[in-house]
Amino acid sequence: MKYNENTRTTLLEKIKAAMSEKRFNHVLGVEAVALSLAERYGESKEKVSIAALTHDYAKERSDSEFKQVIRDYDYDLDLLNWNNAIWHGLVGAQFVEKELGITDESILQAIRLHTTGASQMSLLDKIIYVADYIEAGRDIPGVEKARAIAKKDLDEAVAYETKHTLAHLIDINAPIYPKTIETYNRWVAKKN
Repeated sequence: MKYNENTRTTLLEKIKAAMSEKRFNHVLGVEAVALSLAERYGESKEKVSIAALTHDYAKERSDSEFKQVIRDYDYDLDLLNWNNAIWHGLVGAQFVEKELGITDESILQAIRLHTTGASQMSLLDKIIYVADYIEAGRDIPGVEKARAIAKKDLDEAVAYETKHTLAHLIDINAPIYPKTIETYNRWVAKKN
């Protein structure tokens, strides 16, 4: 995909049509902070822009649409036991590929991992994961500290976000997706 002003405009129109105004503004906020992180850490601005703009493309899809894709595309059927918080990343990349024609695997992988993280994450994966957490519209406890950390050390920002996300899930007695535990073990837990 040759990314220029025309393709960006077309992509933005398609994304905007797939989500609420609030979600679209979030996506634009994630792109802004992701581009600043790309500049700081040396990642392709084109890939960062596309991944940031499309990371929540499927966020407002119905559960039935996700379940159909999980069945039709031979995903692990254990995914049916989860919900949109997990699906919109892991399965959402399928919608991005099929409906928007984005086939770059590194972009699709960043979309898949933006909520759960992973034990192995590329620079692009980490940028989208962190940018989604710290974009300007976020007002969650600790977000200012997360923003400051992201400017200094992206790996530490991944660890901070993962630790606080996990603590939140534990605090509300929510089930924790296994990949989130893997992310914690790799980026947060102290190895002896």
